[in-house]
Amino acid sequence: MYGGDGNHSYAKNSTYQRGLLDAATKIIEEEIATKLEIPTSSKHFCIADFGCATGSNSFPAMHAIIKDVKQKYKSAHLKTPEFYVYFNDVVSNDFNTLFSSLPPNRGYEVAAVPGDFHRCLLPPSSIHFAYSSCSLHWLMEVPKAAEGLKSPCRSGGEREEVYEGYLGQFERDLESFLKCRALEMVEGGIMALLIPGVPTYWDPQREFTSVSLAELLRSSLLDLTKKGRLSETKLAKFNLPYFFPTPEEVRVVLEKSKSFSIERMEILKSAALLSIDGYVACFRAAHQNMFSHKFGAETVDEIFDLLKMKLQTFPVFANPCNDKSIVVVAILKHSNV
Repeated sequence: MYGGDGNHSYAKNSTYQRGLLDAATKIIEEEIATKLEIPTSSKHFCIADFGCATGSNSFPAMHAIIKDVKQKYKSAHLKTPEFYVYFNDVVSNDFNTLFSSLPPNRGYEVAAVPGDFHRCLLPPSSIHFAYSSCSLHWLMEVPKAAEGLKSPCRSGGEREEVYEGYLGQFERDLESFLKCRALEMVEGGIMALLIPGVPTYWDPQREFTSVSLAELLRSSLLDLTKKGRLSETKLAKFNLPYFFPTPEEVRVVLEKSKSFSIERMEILKSAALLSIDGYVACFRAAHQNMFSHKFGAETVDEIFDLLKMKLQTFPVFANPCNDKSIVVVAILKHSNV
């Protein structure tokens, strides 16, 4: 995981996540009902959430998944198994808050699994349902071509090289994630991935995406560096450690996997509808620990005050309906080969 100073939860604004979960729940319910192979010989059913954060968004997802699995057992006239949920995030995650916030009468046992989910974390063939929401766009490392806050672009000289560097890192990270889950999941198990992304095309004069917001954040950091407020030396090897793929870029990686079949892919539109203050708050929650660690806590207010000023400068950001950010929902089924 990049830098060791963040966790997968930083981009998880609660309003955004819960709206997203509501939209994804129906898809997951349908795929559990039609595609999940329930283990008739096992008394246990194990679920893992990779990138759980402190649980506020994970708990509703686990509740919905278990409800649907119970219905699957009931429909098959089978006894309901015991449920176990493994909550995973990086070692710096606040698992104390997660465990102190566990829902009462939740109906499942829990365990924390700290560690980078790009490596194997759980016993072989132990997981029946894997889940990851708004975590897989975070990269293990910033590509060399992007260091120094260089901006990615799909075409055009140096910026194209930066884009290809980010895309290549995203592909390698997602491939390693899939390889590890292939070892940990049982045959016939289901995995649900919710990956923030962008459409293949949007009109930057009339619309914006998460990429547009990230560009303004890069611009804010560069402006403060020019003013001497941030260290040029520290910025020389820094960039934002995430990548927002298009649905096509996600599909290419998933189709390469020999261990998973794509059962369904859906594109969900952003349900956040945030004001400018809302976007600033969301991005601050996503970055403040990282920036404090890298540049010092005293710089954080200044960074996000400048970001807000930049957002207010462009009319396109005033209307949340102009946000064309998307989330790719991919339902995969594991098969041993």
